[in-house]
Amino acid sequence: MKKDSVNKKLNKIPTHLIVIFTAIIWIVPTLGLFITSLRPLPLINTTGWWTALEAPRGEKSYDAICASCHGSDGKALTTADLSDPELIKKYPRSNQLIPVLKQEYNGEPHLGDAAMPEVQEIADIAAYLKRVSGLDTSSRLTLNNYIDAIVGYRGTKTYVEDCATGQQSLDLKCTIEDVLNPRGMGRAFVNSIIVTLPATFLPILFAAFAGFAFSWLDFKGRSILFAILVGLQVVPLQMTLVPISRLYAQLGLNGSFLGVWLFHTGFGMPYAIYLMRNFLGGLPKDLFESAYLDGANHWTAFTKLAIPLAMPAISSLAIFQFLWVWNDLLVALVFLGGTTPVMTYQISNMVTSLGAGWHLLTAAAFLSILLPMIVFFAFQRYFVRGQLAGAVKG
Repeated sequence: MKKDSVNKKLNKIPTHLIVIFTAIIWIVPTLGLFITSLRPLPLINTTGWWTALEAPRGEKSYDAICASCHGSDGKALTTADLSDPELIKKYPRSNQLIPVLKQEYNGEPHLGDAAMPEVQEIADIAAYLKRVSGLDTSSRLTLNNYIDAIVGYRGTKTYVEDCATGQQSLDLKCTIEDVLNPRGMGRAFVNSIIVTLPATFLPILFAAFAGFAFSWLDFKGRSILFAILVGLQVVPLQMTLVPISRLYAQLGLNGSFLGVWLFHTGFGMPYAIYLMRNFLGGLPKDLFESAYLDGANHWTAFTKLAIPLAMPAISSLAIFQFLWVWNDLLVALVFLGGTTPVMTYQISNMVTSLGAGWHLLTAAAFLSILLPMIVFFAFQRYFVRGQLAGAVKG
């Protein structure tokens, strides 16, 4: 018995390792993205996200080289008070600070017996002196990246700084109206919600009716029609972009939300019907027969029995459809374009043609995955059960 118990535990080790490895490769990039999205641009440019909890840049070099004479706060020498911003303004970079470190004071080297530090160390010290003197008041974590991404800020500073100094950029009003600026992620978020919710609800609604019909209603050609629906799952949507775009042009649906809803509904229904039919077909037959014997009609059986029992499949389908539509770029780009941008389209606009604003991608990317993560975790208890639709006997 002990041997069997040991073997069972050993057999579980590979599974546990795979689960842990999978969790790591998902959690670490997500954590890195989130931390980076909260860091100011200078820190993003000079240090990695894993250094967010470390001491400020240059503090270690300053403590090792300068603190013994100037003190930890830089005020130990009155003739060279490093907390004086007027003094530190003269040495903003390493090339201004190097000659000072090479000078002799009272006939002795500035650094005494210590070796001359590397250029990078001197640059770090110069950056730390700005913080000691109060020239650099930026925090190590900030929400400015999110604010700039939401309002679509384009400038050399930040939206908050420009609004504080009255230097509004690109017609931004510094009011709540800026949240819906067409160039920002705020407006794109609203557009994505408008696209995704109907495009998720409609396929589920139609698939529920169709799945019930294919499972419990006997009509001519049922098997052939279901086989055709299953086969439609392999049709790539790229094949239909041109003909549907021409059809939409004739009907005046190009650039409208209705056109995108109909497109996503049409391509989402084959898989949705397949999943719902498999799940509903696996429910106990006696359950429906008892309902019909008690006088229930098809509508009552559908609403009172089928739908409540099919919630695992519906929730699983909702997750798939929501993620597919939310993360879609091709359909939104073809049928909505830049006039009504969604989040996947707007993210690419965070970076200018000259490469400026790339740091806003981290905040924009995290904004785009936030709602899908909430949806997934909200319905996760139904997810596995829905994936096993039709896999157990009724």
